[in-house]
Amino acid sequence: MDIFDRIENNPGPLGEYATYADGEYIFPQLEGEISTKMFFKGKEMIVFSLNNYLGLANHPEVRKVDAESGQSYGLAYPMGSRAMTGQTKHHQELEKELAEFTQKEASILLNFGYQGMFSLIDTLLTRNDVVVYDSESHACAIDGVKLHRGKRFVFAHNDMESFEKSLQKASKITAETGGGILVLTEGVFSMNGEQGKLKEIVELKKKYPFRLIVDDAHGFGVMGENGVGTGEEQGVQSEIDLYFSTFTKSFASFGAFVSGKASVIKYIKYNIRSQIFAKALPIVMVIGIRKRLELVKQNPQFRTRLWENVFKIQKGLRDLGFDIGKTNTCITPVFIKADTLEATLIVKELREVHGIFTSIVVYPVIPKGLVMLRIIPTAEHSDEEIDQLLLAFESLNKPKEIVPILINNELV
Repeated sequence: MDIFDRIENNPGPLGEYATYADGEYIFPQLEGEISTKMFFKGKEMIVFSLNNYLGLANHPEVRKVDAESGQSYGLAYPMGSRAMTGQTKHHQELEKELAEFTQKEASILLNFGYQGMFSLIDTLLTRNDVVVYDSESHACAIDGVKLHRGKRFVFAHNDMESFEKSLQKASKITAETGGGILVLTEGVFSMNGEQGKLKEIVELKKKYPFRLIVDDAHGFGVMGENGVGTGEEQGVQSEIDLYFSTFTKSFASFGAFVSGKASVIKYIKYNIRSQIFAKALPIVMVIGIRKRLELVKQNPQFRTRLWENVFKIQKGLRDLGFDIGKTNTCITPVFIKADTLEATLIVKELREVHGIFTSIVVYPVIPKGLVMLRIIPTAEHSDEEIDQLLLAFESLNKPKEIVPILINNELV
């Protein structure tokens, strides 16, 4: 079959919704400055769909530094990959600061979170190694695992019995191949909002020889007493061998990094193809991230306010009888007993009647049979905006008034 014929006849699990969902529920266009209030199709909405957890996207100091560094350097600087002509003192200083903040020996910057994770997996593993990963790992980890030429085992989400069984299988294989075991999980799972069971996972290091990578994109800057992440929250940051995160959530920027043992970071630096053969992260981004890191360290009140908002929203939704799963992080899923079309009508009502903008999540982002509304509180949301959100959800629980319809001069 011709490749294009196949594509046109099979649009994919998300593509099948394109006819009625494009621009509405998939690829919606928000306009205006990044804030708790933005415009969608000309109407102002209270937005609960942005990962701007700490409100740094439009913080005046951040905007000032971003503008000044853009004026000084432009977006092109530095030209070339870091291995050739793209190294700067700001890149090096940020890596040192990130290593110190995440309590690791060294760090390396990565241009993209998605690309960074799957390239990292490819860099670390040989065909003799075995990778073990949580079934609800982010797509970037799953795609990285697909690149692996050796054995791989998936364990049931946050299920330690399933995890140990996978470790037992992996151990038998590596005893024959002479390879090692790499375990992948997340600090905060990006859809259901659950923390990964890092404490339980590292406890099994006493029985099985494995190395652990934690993707903490939604925990970095937010979780733990100092915002170090989910490892700090659970008291096991030192047991995480490679700590990975992006700057696209709490830091409201771009790019990613990985921290760990200096010798391992050095190996990654000289072997990760996605960085060696790619242009360096623009210095405007790097300088801006340094300012964001400074603000995160100096302003714990950002996290305090964020968590006040999180607790208020989650308690309110539970009190109203909504199923928000087992979330114990900022991410607040609302699971709806409805098919996809019915769920889109609920989202439409929230937007058009109540002025609340939330995202709808369906397969393949989450497992088949589930429809989820995903709410993201931030430190910037006001009490009034949260009250309006909860009032909107309360109205969803109430029976709708039956409006008589006249058909052929008869009421129905």
